[in-house]
Amino acid sequence: MNTRLAVPLTIFCVLVSAQLGVGAPPFKGGVAPIPAKMRARMTPDVWRPGCPVPVRQLRAVVVTHRDFRGRVRRGVLVVHRSVARDVLQVFRALYAARFPIRRIRPIEAYGGDDYRSIEADNTSAFNCRAVSGGSGWSRHAYGTAIDINPIENPYVSNGRTSHRRSVPFLRRSPVRRGMAVEGGALVRGFDAVGWSWGGRWTSPTDYQHFSTGG
Repeated sequence: MNTRLAVPLTIFCVLVSAQLGVGAPPFKGGVAPIPAKMRARMTPDVWRPGCPVPVRQLRAVVVTHRDFRGRVRRGVLVVHRSVARDVLQVFRALYAARFPIRRIRPIEAYGGDDYRSIEADNTSAFNCRAVSGGSGWSRHAYGTAIDINPIENPYVSNGRTSHRRSVPFLRRSPVRRGMAVEGGALVRGFDAVGWSWGGRWTSPTDYQHFSTGG
């Protein structure tokens, strides 16, 4: 992980483990308030006065995950405090299922630019921005939405994606690694905590998007 984005080890204040078998490292995750240095990096590109939630209501959730080479990595998601435990539960289940996630970095790594984050196939959560194609607040602006593997799981409008590398994934069959599909580990994980999936929307369809409140 980029050292600029490294979160202090004290963020691992609530540790959970799930042994995955002989020789496999356990899942580790933690929840903590946003550290001062992280808050400074978020402002003003990702959070600013006038956003629908204050920083004090956000939490940094640190999780271990497997990348597309099967390596164990650490990632950080910023979410609303009310859903932090849901997020830990989901990512614990994804780790146990060996579901691959390319990378998980707070979106300030990309200057708050959703397009750049997607181009990097980055999984991210909080971003104080408007809903795609509209003017109201996105669920991301409340910290209650996560976009996962956005290249493999594109936002599709009128049958098209804005990202060239996502074009092969407009075809949702055959199922390839990292994809969100009905009955798959990713969708099952979020269904288990009662979140909605944008892959069930009709127009547009947002395969990467999982959120509370629609």
